[in-house]
Amino acid sequence: MIQGVWKGKPTKKEKHDRKAKKSDCGEWQWSVCVPTSGDCGVGTREGTRSGKECKQTMKMQKCKIPCNWKKQFGAECKYQFQEWGDCDPEKGVKTRNGSLKRALHNAECQETVTLSKPCGKITKPKPQESKKKKKEGKKQEKLID
Repeated sequence: MIQGVWKGKPTKKEKHDRKAKKSDCGEWQWSVCVPTSGDCGVGTREGTRSGKECKQTMKMQKCKIPCNWKKQFGAECKYQFQEWGDCDPEKGVKTRNGSLKRALHNAECQETVTLSKPCGKITKPKPQESKKKKKEGKKQEKLID
């Protein structure tokens, strides 16, 4: 039976040497997320870096683009939006502005964006709330009978 040699904890010099080798590698540069099918959902992005001593200069990473995300601004750009403004009766739309919150994987994003939507949309109650109201109504009917 062959036995390996246990060296114990690495010395400070060994740790320093490892860090020096890692610093020879450039930062990872990531491509945008490309969905496997369609324009949202699970996909991949490619990462590359440079450096003479780097063991790995290219790798693939799983990623996901939410299907309900505002893709018109790029799936890698996340914005903090203000409240919707008042309705413009001439145009029949209301608008709101968003400021860049985070740019993922070195994405190029606009600093501010503007969204608009038609006025007067009625928001539907959540399905859970309407179910609760129906149950409460049935309970009251049973108590009355």
